[in-house]
Amino acid sequence: MISRLAHIPAGPSSAISLEGMLELPDNAIGVVLFAHGSGSSRLSPRNNYVARVLRDAGLGTLLIDLLTQHEDTDYATRFDIPLLTQRLLAATRWLQSEPATHPLAIGYFGASTGAAAALQAAAEEGRKIAAVVSRGGRPDLAGEEALNRVAAPTLLIVGGFDDVVIGLNQEAYRLLKCEKELVIVPGATHLFEEPGTLEQVAKHAANWLSQHLSGKAA
Repeated sequence: MISRLAHIPAGPSSAISLEGMLELPDNAIGVVLFAHGSGSSRLSPRNNYVARVLRDAGLGTLLIDLLTQHEDTDYATRFDIPLLTQRLLAATRWLQSEPATHPLAIGYFGASTGAAAALQAAAEEGRKIAAVVSRGGRPDLAGEEALNRVAAPTLLIVGGFDDVVIGLNQEAYRLLKCEKELVIVPGATHLFEEPGTLEQVAKHAANWLSQHLSGKAA
């Protein structure tokens, strides 16, 4: 088991370092990079719960802050999808270059605005990304052109009471041309705070990511 704090350059010419936590179970079948939503962080209890379930399924996880503390105070920056995408791609490059993770297939788990960044990054990376999961995401913010180009199998999970976001996910689902699935969790609101709903998210995510990352080298 590997568990260590990582400091990842935000880009080739950037002085900014992104902080994340890499955890790899023994004989990991892949590694999942988390893209948090606006106003959240790598310490998000919801994403940390999902990450624990993924590790129990044999998947490594990298939970990372895509924005610095100062950047996260700016509301506009939180919704700067191109910036979040570039940061996510920088973290992807780091995983591809690290000795412990470079042989492993990579998946993305995005929440809220992080889901849009995950889909834009997946469109950029093509077959290098093995799968994407969106939890209560805003995939519409990725844009039609990026959604059309996503090659990675994509799972969209939305709460049954999250009416507006359901519609946005249904439209994004229509635009995706990859293998795809849309799951609506009954009785759940946007943050999946209702009893048992986050457990359903984690189960769906673990099944999807295990299925598509297992046996696929980077």
